Formats: sequence, structure tokens, C-alpha cells
Amino acid sequence: MSTLNYPEVGGTRQSVLPAGYNHLHHRTRVGTGRRAFETAGTAVTTWRLHRDSGVRVRADAVRAEPGAAVECAIGVGPLRVTAPCEVVWTAYETDRTGFAYGTTGGHPECGEESFVVELADDGTVWFTVTAFSRAGRWYTRLAGPIMPVLQHWYARRLGATLRRIAAG
Repeated sequence: MSTLNYPEVGGTRQSVLPAGYNHLHHRTRVGTGRRAFETAGTAVTTWRLHRDSGVRVRADAVRAEPGAAVECAIGVGPLRVTAPCEVVWTAYETDRTGFAYGTTGGHPECGEESFVVELADDGTVWFTVTAFSRAGRWYTRLAGPIMPVLQHWYARRLGATLRRIAAG
């Protein structure tokens, strides 16, 4: 049974993100060629990217699949923030691999975030993070405009980490 806490499920698949949320779209070149694409796609869909970026991940699936529960956590001890999510869509295509998860009850925010690797016609491998979110807890409401800044920082960190992974 899904416990997603926002109505626009699948919204990161659309070209126009839902109104009423902060929007994030960050694209990073992570490599070149089929090998880099496959390495990056596997890292994204098996949670390695998140783990290598310093996030604790607990998932009830080895790789992203719709309906899989995922809990991400950052921080230490009593300052650890956990973010429960559910995978809402996946893409396992010839030149496009990735997934999106949506927030569930207890997540600091409400919304959705996708992580997609694409192999362009010229052989360039791109990683794109797309998200829409708004505060879901008192402390994220209190943080206000800092949250989008932190999300952009994290998207850049993911891109840099995936570039290192794809390079081998």
C-alpha cells in the first residue's frame, strides 16, 4: 500500500513540473560511451550513487523498481535526518536509465525526485536530477529558502560522484 504524501505522482516524467513546489533541474556530463553509460546507470539504480555520495540507504529492493521502499539518511547520531521514499517509476531503456522516488509519511519534504542517465547520439553521457518539493515538516518550513540551496548542492555532489564512478 502506497503512503506517498503528495498528489502529483509521476510528475518528474513531465516536461512541466507541478505548480506550488520548488523546482530543481540539474544536468551534469558524466562521461562518454556505452561503458560509461552502463556503469553510471547501474550506480544510479542500485543505490551506489547515493551511498558513494555519503547517504545511508536502506531499500527493500536490490535495484530501483516501482513500489520499492527506500530510506535515505544523512547526519550522525541525534542529528541524523531520515527521508523515507517509494520508487514511483523506472526507466531501463537502451539509452536511458534511472528512476524517481516520491516522499512518504515522515519525510522532511513532500514531492518527487528523479535520477536519470542518458546516452546522447554523440556518445556523451548525461546525468539529470529533476525534482519538485516543498516543506513537509516544521524544521524544513523553518529552513525556508535554505532547502532549495541544499538540494542544488546535493544534485551537484551526485553529478560529481557519478562522474568519478563512470570513469572507473
